[in-house]
Amino acid sequence: MPKSLILCDCSNTSNVHSDALSTVDGITCSKLHTGLCTHQTDAAAAALSDGDAIIACQQERALFTELAADLDAPEPQFVDLRDRAGWSDEAAQSGPKQAALLADTLRPSPPVKTFDIVSEGLCLILGAPEAALQAAADLKDHLNVTVLLETPDDAPLDRGFDVVAGTLKSAQGALGGFTVRIDALQQVLPSGRGALAFGPARDGGHTECDVILDLRREPPLFPAHEKREGYLHADPASAPALRAAILEASHLVGTFEKPFFLALDPTICAHSRAQQTGCTKCLDACPTSAIRPDGDHIDIDPNVCAGCGSCAALCPSGAITYDDPPTSFLFTRIAGLADTFRAAGGTAPRLLVHDRDFGAEMISLSARFDRGLPANVIPMDLERVSGFGHAEMLAALASGFATIDVLVAPTTDRSALDTELPLARALSGTPDALRLLEPSEPVQLCDALYGVTPKAPQIEPILPLGTRRQVTRLAVKTLQPDLAAPLPLPQNAPYGAVLVDKDACTLCLSCASLCPSGALGDNPDMPQLRFQEDACLQCGLCAHVCPENAITLQPQINTADDALSQKIVHEEAPYDCVECGKPFGVKSTVERIIEKLEGKHPMFATSDAARMIRMCDDCRVNAQFHQKDNPFAAGERPRVRTTDDYLSKRRDH
Repeated sequence: MPKSLILCDCSNTSNVHSDALSTVDGITCSKLHTGLCTHQTDAAAAALSDGDAIIACQQERALFTELAADLDAPEPQFVDLRDRAGWSDEAAQSGPKQAALLADTLRPSPPVKTFDIVSEGLCLILGAPEAALQAAADLKDHLNVTVLLETPDDAPLDRGFDVVAGTLKSAQGALGGFTVRIDALQQVLPSGRGALAFGPARDGGHTECDVILDLRREPPLFPAHEKREGYLHADPASAPALRAAILEASHLVGTFEKPFFLALDPTICAHSRAQQTGCTKCLDACPTSAIRPDGDHIDIDPNVCAGCGSCAALCPSGAITYDDPPTSFLFTRIAGLADTFRAAGGTAPRLLVHDRDFGAEMISLSARFDRGLPANVIPMDLERVSGFGHAEMLAALASGFATIDVLVAPTTDRSALDTELPLARALSGTPDALRLLEPSEPVQLCDALYGVTPKAPQIEPILPLGTRRQVTRLAVKTLQPDLAAPLPLPQNAPYGAVLVDKDACTLCLSCASLCPSGALGDNPDMPQLRFQEDACLQCGLCAHVCPENAITLQPQINTADDALSQKIVHEEAPYDCVECGKPFGVKSTVERIIEKLEGKHPMFATSDAARMIRMCDDCRVNAQFHQKDNPFAAGERPRVRTTDDYLSKRRDH
């Protein structure tokens, strides 16, 4: 059954293109209203009563949601056509964009995976006595409060909350699960007359709490502290900041639902092998320190993770993938926006990626007070733009977008974007088509978007399916079909070749045995080192473990088909066993060992002993077995002593 799109032109101020909107599958358009939220609420109520309604207004969402609840009707969907397309200097040409925005709204989002965080309201307050004790008095009726003072001298007689004295040494965790270590810890002795007495000081005290209210005039306890749920840091000299922190703390009790922002596949993580460190991109980029090494791979603390997505954008192997929503859904959104725009008659679409806070407000203000968005600029909202990496940028260009602009907020984590943008520019071949926009006011956003007239891409748009690496390769082949040689890339790019110094390489194959992606491999029948460029992550493990320093990395991307197959990068002749003639080992290596050991080492002083160096494993064992004083000619093994043996010995005595 088609859904009904309820249209309104906001008192004749917004340009609505019913004809273009009607081209979207599964939609029937209502007549054009002028005041659904004012004098035409009866029409809105009738439409909501029929069910499956989509209201073309975002501003009055609360009103229409409440109206649907009063009618016992399903909550409607909403699409913002006014701020993103209808209020614009080019609104008359915005029909294709409105169709694309509507189709994007209709696309069902995958379910979000969540887990519960339980906070029982155990709150630890840090800070100078004046501010900390007053905050405790304000919160004691809402939370179970403990104040940590540096000395017990300032402890109040009020027993409505707990007071301890000591020095904070460390803290870790997040909402519902903080662990705090305190040295010189002194606890109250509640009995006795006069001022409260405290027990003896002891180091290494540990406590757990759900919320930390930090009112110290010192650096925060955690990196990117504003992203650490349950940790509130406020300057006690700022009354508004102090009130806001106390109010927020009072609400942090109960059960909270948090998304699993990321999915992790540790089996393909390239962090380390055999205690040799390889890739550390996610560890270096994580603003909250939610990622930590865990053996040969990394681990992610979902309680601490703030979901910025930088690690997923930078991960070369795909071990970390964004899961709220999945990358595959984002690729589908991108392709769907471009396809619908073209199907409705648009050409040369431009994508504007923005977050749902700063970016959405900037777009709304630009529409209300300035020129709004150009007709070919399609905004796509994300929870956070920090994880919009090179694969997503290339997927958008290869899907038919002429330009990609990422609207960056002052609070956006830039660790991934500043790396991914130069990489995307190098891979696309059109560096001017990719930009980061950092406007501080709406007029600056409009100035950056207007006056740009890109040509329609002369490509056959792709359907971006597969992993981020697969989509990247397909996009590069689409955008640069005439690449005849590997394309050089910036340092630390996750694509490239491994260069082997054949004069230094001994074919020990340490690199092949530890390569996390299987890009480097061997030949069990011949002394060979093989390399598949498409699989190389440029993690650096091979270069780190090479005992001869024979390996260097060369960042590049090779779109030729031979990059998908293994090629021999170094090989040598095997050495033939002097006994059976079977080839084994590397000839140059065996000859080097013979030169260094024969007649020079006590174990190989005789010709018979030195001859064993020239033998394969089987023949060497056979020769050792038949030689005089061979290591296998030992006496009979002594019987294993049991409990009965010891007991019988006791009885004999």
